[in-house]
Amino acid sequence: MSDYDFDRVNVLLAEDSPFIRSLLVNSLKVLGVGQVIAVEHGGDAINFLKRVKEEPMKVGIQQIDIIVSNWDMSPVDGMMFLRWVRRHKDSPDRFVPFVMITSYTEPERVTMAREMGVTEILAKPFTIKNIADKLVSIIERPRQFVHTKDYFGPDRRRQKLEPKGPERRVLTDKSEGVEIIRG
Repeated sequence: MSDYDFDRVNVLLAEDSPFIRSLLVNSLKVLGVGQVIAVEHGGDAINFLKRVKEEPMKVGIQQIDIIVSNWDMSPVDGMMFLRWVRRHKDSPDRFVPFVMITSYTEPERVTMAREMGVTEILAKPFTIKNIADKLVSIIERPRQFVHTKDYFGPDRRRQKLEPKGPERRVLTDKSEGVEIIRG
């Protein structure tokens, strides 16, 4: 399925449907992911991340390498969870790759997730190959992070196009309010 050894990858999975959660855990295990921690919703995921930060020896894990979260959950949905990961002062790793799972792939929803700082979107229904493709994309095509007054997250541009005219994304002494961070 994949030429990668995911044995040392730790994935935090937030999914409220027991069936989909089990399907995702088993799919990640088939791909060789070393440790998958599955929780029922974003609130449980936030609590787990706080515990990892505060007492990693007790939870038996030093860090989460990838987050996979359903969008539509209750009481804390995937977007609220993503917002906490990217923007909250207590987030242990604002740079962690975040894969959002959703059945709703209308352009406005994809844009909303992208604006919040999602790394990848996994559309339902999905296959093991779709999951593997997202993991490989995270590894092979990491994106630098951008921090402005309105946005923090992976660079939203995926294509490497030559700019028309002078390059405007280069930071200079005169640049204001833009910070490019290599994650």
